[in-house]
Amino acid sequence: MVAAQNEAVGAMDAGLREHDDTMAQAAVHGFGNAWDALSALIEADGAHTHRFIGRASESGFPERDLADIVHHLCVLHGRYPGLIDLAASHGDPAEAAQWAADAAGAFAAERGFLARLVSAVGPLPSTPGQAEAEAAVAAQRHALDMLGRSDRRGCALGAAVALTLDWPGLRLVMDNVANRLGVTPPRLALPERYETAAMVEQVAGSTPVERALLFGAQQLISQHRGLWDLLAARADARSRI
Repeated sequence: MVAAQNEAVGAMDAGLREHDDTMAQAAVHGFGNAWDALSALIEADGAHTHRFIGRASESGFPERDLADIVHHLCVLHGRYPGLIDLAASHGDPAEAAQWAADAAGAFAAERGFLARLVSAVGPLPSTPGQAEAEAAVAAQRHALDMLGRSDRRGCALGAAVALTLDWPGLRLVMDNVANRLGVTPPRLALPERYETAAMVEQVAGSTPVERALLFGAQQLISQHRGLWDLLAARADARSRI
């Protein structure tokens, strides 16, 4: 598990160091328009496609593994200001200001829901390699902060869009936890897909902005995938104790 964690951290660091290279590659891939590219990214690599996260929404999933997911989600997305708040504070692109403000407001409720779940599930389950896991998730949180504060026009927004598109798959897991513990989930009030699509198409008026949107989205999904892999490795380690 430690090797997997170190590999995940190394991959994150490499991705951030190679920011410009990755953005240049995005143009070569020929994704088409920005919304189609973002939708395809979530369809292919969103949380719902990860075997561990997909199983976590099922009724028979181990409670200690659910607790581990909730605790680590809270580390990544439970702090203010979060990724969407940072993107909203940029005010750039200006055409996205209302969408970003709406998304930030809605995600505040998700943070509150996460905090309630963390309180309800109790302490983090004991797992071998805890120090390494903490270091890995801290690196992910740092990576998301960097994305949210990016000065490249469209980068922070792309990451924020990807988070809103990926979050419904995670809400299935959170709702599973809530139902088991008698916690009432709030209504998921993130912007509707059609609203997000309209905003993206309005913002992505130039190739550099479109590349930045896609880069930010790709990096957000990469961080999420790294966390799901880490949580799967932790669950496997606990099962061997």
